[in-house]
Amino acid sequence: MHDSASSVPPTLPKLSLPTKLAYGAGDLGPAITANILAFFLLFFFTNVAGINPGLAGSILLIGKIWDAVNDPFVGVLSDRTQNRMGRRLPWMLWGAIPFGIFYVLQWLVPQFSADPATNQWWLFGYYILVSVLFNTAYTAVNLPYTALTPELTQDYNERTSLNSFRFLFSIGGSIASLLLAQVIFAVFKPSAAPGGSCNAGVMQYTVLGVVCAVISIVSLYWCVWGVRRQVMVAENRRLETESTATIPLLEQLRIAFSNRPFLYVIGIYFCSWLAVQITASIIPYFVVNVMQREDQFIPVLLAVQGTALVMLFVWTEISKRVGKKAVYFMGMGVWIIAQAGLYFLKPGQIGLMYVLAVMAGFGVATAYLIPWSMVPDVVELDELQTGQRREGIFYSFMVLLQKVGLALGLFLLGQGLAIAGFKETVPCQPAPVQPPSAIAAIQLAIGPLPTLVLLIGLVLAYFYPITKEVHAEILLKLQERKRLQAQGEEP
Repeated sequence: MHDSASSVPPTLPKLSLPTKLAYGAGDLGPAITANILAFFLLFFFTNVAGINPGLAGSILLIGKIWDAVNDPFVGVLSDRTQNRMGRRLPWMLWGAIPFGIFYVLQWLVPQFSADPATNQWWLFGYYILVSVLFNTAYTAVNLPYTALTPELTQDYNERTSLNSFRFLFSIGGSIASLLLAQVIFAVFKPSAAPGGSCNAGVMQYTVLGVVCAVISIVSLYWCVWGVRRQVMVAENRRLETESTATIPLLEQLRIAFSNRPFLYVIGIYFCSWLAVQITASIIPYFVVNVMQREDQFIPVLLAVQGTALVMLFVWTEISKRVGKKAVYFMGMGVWIIAQAGLYFLKPGQIGLMYVLAVMAGFGVATAYLIPWSMVPDVVELDELQTGQRREGIFYSFMVLLQKVGLALGLFLLGQGLAIAGFKETVPCQPAPVQPPSAIAAIQLAIGPLPTLVLLIGLVLAYFYPITKEVHAEILLKLQERKRLQAQGEEP
């Protein structure tokens, strides 16, 4: 039994501002690349590369079949990595440049054949190959990065603060990528693009890909350099206290999925992220084809992401007072209203469209912040139950779900648009007029579909069991175990 004075864990040292900034920078590159992929890739395939929407939606889904093996495999390898810089940073250091190169290759449109039908199938194969390579590199840098959080601090509120810095860069990077896209698209207009108007769209996306890749590589190196000392201290402490016994991969998977709070977290995150990806991918089609304002789709995206950026810090402060679960309910409630409202919008209601975009930003912030701040709590519960810290195996599933959410969202949208008769753009030809069935499919994807997914996420959040008090008790038990282990090692 602990007395009342020991019912609260001792105050842990706070992380410095430069460390938090460097940690946050590690998510800038993955956020920029993922954001551009989410908002533009399906649109790029159908309206620039001229690929059928059904094939376009299948490309990333096929790539994720490899990710089902790749993500847990990298997670286990990063857990077992032994290096003076710790277990995670070497992966980020060596994976950054391949990550940037493969990202650029996704925005090229090679010409394989003069026959359009033959060329489309060659492009299909090319984009599948590049998708597999890019996702492998993405996993190699992003999964070890996400597993850094519990290694940097064990403090409940400090982790929420750390994640707010992470998503400051994440959402800030998303906003920056949209601003970059707007500038680059304006500079490389069809009339000004080198090589003529037929190459204009390809040039726009290629330049955007190169700029984003350079920013991504630099930001990853900033993170590695900025947190290395803190990570090395944590690694030495871990090696002194952790059991050296290892658990086979299949057994680790069994333990991870027998952790009930983790199942709730991955369910909450999957629903949140799937809703984000569906909305992000369909907005260009919605603004262009339903609202009939092609000039507005990037500003609308900026309204969503800008609001989410501001609300990150608001929700962080509120979370300290009412807890993570309550904040998630608040944000999701506003977001559901916004998604439902978008379904009923009519052409000309531009002001209302921006009001709903701002409301959606309230919920998008909680989708970024809350599930990720829950994972370290789950990691410590697992450590209490098993005696080992295996952040990689838990974070690997979070990263996998993030990419599966993107892939599944694009696949569903691509197949839905194909079934509804959406007409892809033929290179060097005017944009086609879409049939009413395609317009109806776009409206369904902007409203009812993400709303349903968000409601499922709310149900899962209601049953999530680790509160602030439960987490404090977990830490107390871990500290007591380490104290007893230290006493047992004394001569």
